[in-house]
Amino acid sequence: EVQLVESGGGLVQVGGSLRLSCAASGLTFFENYAIGWFRQVPGKDLEGVSCISSIDGSTNYVGSVKGRFTISSDNARNTVYLQMNNLKPEDTAVYYCNVRFRSVDFWGQGTQVTVSS
Repeated sequence: EVQLVESGGGLVQVGGSLRLSCAASGLTFFENYAIGWFRQVPGKDLEGVSCISSIDGSTNYVGSVKGRFTISSDNARNTVYLQMNNLKPEDTAVYYCNVRFRSVDFWGQGTQVTVSS
């Protein structure tokens, strides 16, 4: 079974950086899927932040984080990272790792990111 475990959240000041990690198990990296990061603020909809393809490493970002966030993967460690730089108060949210694998959605438990001004 697929399991995703996030880590790396925390409290940071405006302009600071954090790196989130998503450790995946149960995936076969030669199959075609994308691992993504989503975030949610209480009372608001879940927002897709970024994703990376398992096949060619291509990436996508929501407009509000382009140029500040970088998604990457380390297949040897079965881990996907989200490097977040120049953080803003509006980046405050719970961040979730997600993968749709063989038509099933799997989610991590979430990690809180708080950016203080």
